[in-house]
Amino acid sequence: MIVAVVFHASCSSNNPAWKTNSLKNYHNQLKVFRNEFKAVEQPDVKFFLFGMGNRIKMIYQKGQLYNALDSAIVMKWDVAKELIIPNDYSVQMQLKNGDFVEIHEDERGVFIRQDRKDVLIAGTEAAIHLPSFSNHRYSEILKVLNQEILINIVDSKPVPNFFVYKKPWRRDAAMMAMCLEKTGNLALIKDWVLAMDDPYDHNNGSLSGKPENEADNLGQSLFLISFFSDKNHPLVAKILEEAKKFEKNIDGALFISGRSDFHEVPVYQTKWMKFGLNKLKMNDPYKIPSIKDDYSSLFWWDYIESHLDCDEYSGDFYPYLGWAHDHFHGTKTSVISNRDYPLTWETNASEADYKGLSVIDPVYVIKKTSAPHTWHASEIFLYLLDKKIFSGK
Repeated sequence: MIVAVVFHASCSSNNPAWKTNSLKNYHNQLKVFRNEFKAVEQPDVKFFLFGMGNRIKMIYQKGQLYNALDSAIVMKWDVAKELIIPNDYSVQMQLKNGDFVEIHEDERGVFIRQDRKDVLIAGTEAAIHLPSFSNHRYSEILKVLNQEILINIVDSKPVPNFFVYKKPWRRDAAMMAMCLEKTGNLALIKDWVLAMDDPYDHNNGSLSGKPENEADNLGQSLFLISFFSDKNHPLVAKILEEAKKFEKNIDGALFISGRSDFHEVPVYQTKWMKFGLNKLKMNDPYKIPSIKDDYSSLFWWDYIESHLDCDEYSGDFYPYLGWAHDHFHGTKTSVISNRDYPLTWETNASEADYKGLSVIDPVYVIKKTSAPHTWHASEIFLYLLDKKIFSGK
């Protein structure tokens, strides 16, 4: 059952025109984008997610709108024709009785439009910002990437994909925060950030079965804190104490070195630590070591001169790595989905619980693929908006 408030009458008729021009514009941009970069085959499953930011999460699929977390039906329709328009955050339906229905999401909430009335779905009224990116040649793609980031904020927690991850990862959350800053949506994660009380997310498990304390989490946590607090936040002192456990000194150069994603990446970890300290305007005693590190180029926004070339893993399983490498090197080798929506994903992740995606389609469980994925979406989003590396005109 929907508990709703009627906001206003629509100026459209009972059967307004299908938004084919908007979808065509999106398709045209995707065609050009996939020629400039490349596309990878993803499951052919038609659905759309509603509930960006701190709103209830819903799935539209085959004439049904249902809660993404408990599968409770919100509304269902006897549909003759449907049109999913990802860049307009909407689904249009022609019912078998001739009625026209539209579900659409905007900065105010998620609405069902029928009989010239917009009805707000209860639990979706939390405010968000949705830029148009109108001066960018990939404006419609940026809108969808922004949606794939915002849809994965749950009760202030920025997660990689809310179906398969219940806890935020500091690495992914830091990249999401960079995007949220650009779109005016940082306040959506403020409560979670200020409540952090552990230097680590404890998400990656080691061979012993115990969660690992990943050294890059330290700098990422400092960076996240810097948006809403200062060096007096109680977690900062804990982070500084933890950093001492990872410190190494080579020829008078102090840096940190530990494990991240199951291997040692001291350049990447030290870059994050320095960046976090500097964002909080704190003393920075560390120097980036001259060591080959396959995660060094994931840190593309600062300290780029401190890098030694080496083999870098990317591939289609973890496409966010490829986009970060491309951002660092100024190349165009990375991938996006061949589907309209979602555009991003992650496959075969060690800590993902793919059973959660069975609510959409078992193919995602079988293929061990979560879509959309916020680190992937963030890396593409930031690449496209970086005028130093990519012209958006």
